[in-house]
Amino acid sequence: MGVNASALPVRRGARLYVELAAGPQAVRQAQALRYRVFAEELGAKLTHEHGATALDADAFDAYCHHLLVRDTRTDTVVGCTRLLNGETARRTGGFYAETEFDLGAISALPGKLLEVGRTCISADCRQGAAIAVLWSGIAGYIQLHNIDYLFGCASVPLGEGDVQAAAIMNRIRRQAMAAPRLRVTPKLPLLRTDVPEAVLDAPLPALLKAYVRLGARACGEACRDPDFNVGDILMLLDLGELNATYARHFLERVSEH
Repeated sequence: MGVNASALPVRRGARLYVELAAGPQAVRQAQALRYRVFAEELGAKLTHEHGATALDADAFDAYCHHLLVRDTRTDTVVGCTRLLNGETARRTGGFYAETEFDLGAISALPGKLLEVGRTCISADCRQGAAIAVLWSGIAGYIQLHNIDYLFGCASVPLGEGDVQAAAIMNRIRRQAMAAPRLRVTPKLPLLRTDVPEAVLDAPLPALLKAYVRLGARACGEACRDPDFNVGDILMLLDLGELNATYARHFLERVSEH
């Protein structure tokens, strides 16, 4: 889906900048980064469409807007995510998250929905500003399209017998669960563990912690994704209830980047 890169504000003088992919070549750059991170680094078992064995490509890519973070010195893509709005999803067969969850509660929400997915940052940029620049692009998109709800799968490591994912999920239940009316059902739940719930605990991964600080809530139990060897937790952010402490950081970074 071709989108003019000028659709988002860009400050070219910065070392990193964010833009929307403006054509197929830019989308392939995002798919190549996803392949390096998910397949080569994390060992995900990816399907290869159209024989493109060095790309992470699927049927949803054609209907998404692809947000890219580039390094101004090399013009290489060092971060990316893809965005699928509710109107497009309804016309083209649904959201990616519907392959893992029964999304009835989310689809019924009033207002405009935006699904975020396949987010990744190049290994050599994870300690820098790349994720903040990417978030600024998401914020810009939200403002441009008057989005009401942002949602997507936050991936967590499974661990042996899914114990690590279960421990993270146990903490999420205590700290950041959505209201019962917003719960979704995973199509493939985590494996059952014999570890007592009272001692089943693990810290939230950094990205998941950032979602929670923004005000995002988990919409139920995690779904097991054996191809990516992760547990996926569906997180929902009501933009009308964005945490006031983080709203400035989340939305006003647009003017900075």
